This record gives sequence, C-alpha cells and structure tokens, in this order.
Amino acid sequence: MTSQTRARAAIILAAGQGTRMKSPLPKVLHPVGGRAMLDHAIDAAQALGCQRIVVVVGVHSPEVRAHVVARLGEDAIAVQDPPLGTGHAVRAAEQALNGFDGEVVVTYGDVPLLKAADIEPVFNADGVTVIGFEARDPGAYGRLILEGDALLAITEAKEASPEVLAVTACNSGVMAAPAALLFSLLGQVRNDNGKGEYYLTDVVALARQAGHPTRAVFAPEDSVMGVNAQGELAQAEALFQKVQRETFLAAGVTMTAPETVHFAWDTQVGGGTVIEPFVVFGPGAVIEGAARIRSFSHIEGARVGSGAEVGPYARLRPGADLAEGVKIGNFVEVKNVALAKGAKANHLAYLGDGTVGAGANIGAGTIFCNYDGFNKARTQVGDGAFVGSNSSLVAPVRIGAGALIASGSVITEDVPADALAFGRARQTVKPEAAAAFRVEARARKEAAKAAQTQNETSK
Repeated sequence: MTSQTRARAAIILAAGQGTRMKSPLPKVLHPVGGRAMLDHAIDAAQALGCQRIVVVVGVHSPEVRAHVVARLGEDAIAVQDPPLGTGHAVRAAEQALNGFDGEVVVTYGDVPLLKAADIEPVFNADGVTVIGFEARDPGAYGRLILEGDALLAITEAKEASPEVLAVTACNSGVMAAPAALLFSLLGQVRNDNGKGEYYLTDVVALARQAGHPTRAVFAPEDSVMGVNAQGELAQAEALFQKVQRETFLAAGVTMTAPETVHFAWDTQVGGGTVIEPFVVFGPGAVIEGAARIRSFSHIEGARVGSGAEVGPYARLRPGADLAEGVKIGNFVEVKNVALAKGAKANHLAYLGDGTVGAGANIGAGTIFCNYDGFNKARTQVGDGAFVGSNSSLVAPVRIGAGALIASGSVITEDVPADALAFGRARQTVKPEAAAAFRVEARARKEAAKAAQTQNETSK
C-alpha cells in the first residue's frame, strides 16, 4: 500500500432493504466466511487507517443499527430516511463527518470481498476517484469512459449507445474524494430522473465541469461483486473459500480434497497440518503446525496444538484448547476444556468446562456433567489419570494425578492422586434367575393374549 498522507474516513452504505434475499435477517448481516458482510466492509475501512467510519443505515433495519453500535459506537451511525438513492445516502453521513478534513471513501456493506489493498489506490488524489473493474459480462453495469486513467464519464447501460455498451470497463460504485469536495458536489446533484433519486455517479460529471480531476483505478471483478440475493451470497462464499484454500495450500497445509474444506474469515492453520475431506472451521479456530484434522470434524473458537489429532467426526467448541500431541477421536465433543500434552479422548465422550492433565486418558462414553440447569461447574482431571469407559464425572470434581476411575462409575466427590475410585452399585448374580424370568414373562404374555381373545369373542 502507498503511504497515507491525509486523514481518511469511510462511509459504508448499508441502508438497502435487501428484499431479494427473502430472509428475515438484514442483507448486510448475512455471513461470508462466518462473518457478517458488513463487518468485512468495516474491517477493510479499519485496515485502511480510516479515522472515522460512518455506516448509513435505514430505519427499517434496527438490527443493522444495533450491530454497528455494538462494534463502532453510536457516533458511527447515519440514517437515510427515506431512501432516495446512493447520492442521498452519502449525504446522510455529512453531519456525522462535520469538521472532518481529509479524504472520504464510499464503500458498501454488501460487498464482502473488497479488501483494503483493493481500495488503497483511490486515495491521495485531489479530485474524484472511482474503482472500476473489467467485466466478464458487462450487462447492466455502468460503463467507465476513459482516456488513459482519466475518467471522462460514467454512462448507465440503459442510456448507452452500442459503442459504449461494447466497453468492458465498469463502475463498482466505490468512490473517493476529499470530504469538502465530495459534499459540495453532492449538494449539486439533482433527482430529475425516472426514479426521482440522487445518484452518486453524477458527482463525476459535476467534478469535471468544475475542473477537478477525475480518474479510475481497477480492482478484480470478483473483489467488487455485490450481494443482493441468496445465489450471489453463495457465489461470494465460494469465492471466499477458494481464496482461503489457495492461501493455506501455498502455506504448506495438505488438503487432499480442498473443495470440501470450509474456512472462516479468521481461521489460522500452520504449515505441515493435514486436513482431511469435509472439515468445517468456524470463527476463532487456530491450528498449529503438523496437526491432523480428520474428516467430518467441526472446529470453532478452539486451539489445536502442534502434532495433535482431531476426529474423524469430532467437534471442538469455543474454549477447547488442545496442547501438543493431544488426541480427540471420533464422536468426541470438547467445550471450554484445556487438554495438556499427550492427553487423549479417543471416542464417544463429552468434555465440558474443565482441564485434563498431561497423558491422561478419557475412556469411551465419559461425560463431564458440567451443568445443573442453572450454573456451570468444572471438572479437573490430573496428569496421567485414567477414566474408565462410561463414567460420569459430576462437577465440581477433581480427579488427582495418576488416579484410576473404574468403568461405569458416577463420581461425585474428589478422588486423591493415585487412588482407585468406584462409583457404581455392587454386581449381584442370581443363578438360574434369567431362565425363571423368561418362563414367568412368557406365561404372563400368553395369559394376556388369551384374555384379549376371549373378550373379543364375547362381544
């Protein structure tokens, strides 16, 4: 990126109603890579060093307003009411930027793939700069009429001549200009068009008429794609995943079927890790180098240490912290538990809220009973402890280092180090009782059947 010479601000337009999404969730809050599209736009603005970020919202989406306030504060809100076009939306942010002396970039809350590196070239100019792209299918996009990198005009497709329609340089809608110039030009935009709206693109012609330079810079078409419907959301997700997969492959991560692996926006995977097919990473997953993530596992908000192995069919929930060499096997769920070096739970267990010491073994069917319907409590398993299969550890409880829990136990009290604990009823064996039971049960069944037949005959 180029060096920043002037203060920067961003106006993110997020007031659209998004009716084509046909979803109760506001359009800009739909996720790509596990993160709301609007947050991707905010991330880009912050990465650009914008001192002020203003999000223009509509009165119809209080959820969007609440989302912005939670992240940026009330000062980041501008309201467009009623919606009268993109130029009108940008003007809605003017008061929020009162006194700001620097450059302003206008971006969109439904363009999730646009990165700071794509936007950076619009800055450090005295006039108006827009981001264009070379369209594979220009269709209904506005065309950029250029002379070198000078932007002569933006022509809407419906108003274009056949010669202009042949142009493949198209308008992304992203624009930057010094704040004073931008709002001065917007004050001159008229709405004498078929929709009665104020168009941001009119700023280009007004700037040229006033003698200000206008230019275009270019970004990849995929980076500037907007999302207006569920099909486009799926397309954006596919493009996001493609970039993530290529990034991790280049960093030394092995994936035999990368098209089946799904990453979140903040997934971290160290080189030398092997990821088998059909693995899903939710937000907050950190995988250190040389780990192995086996098929059909789901990892979110968790850390997997070097050399650890997860799955297949494992679920790591937020707070799961696996140290070096830990093994979490098939159908094991871990939530808010730290497992020290070499610990293992190889199959069919739930570990929730606690710690497992180095080298400890958690047998099949073990449950950390962490919730009493009101509060969570913790289970602590010491180094080298062995918890037998089908055991229930009722928290809060501490299993000492080297302790042994007999299979099928329900443990409700602390177990000292190196102790053997049984928490089950003593087995009783009654010789021949099973055979007697079967004779008696069969007789009762036959008697009931005979009574039913007699009852039906007497009717």
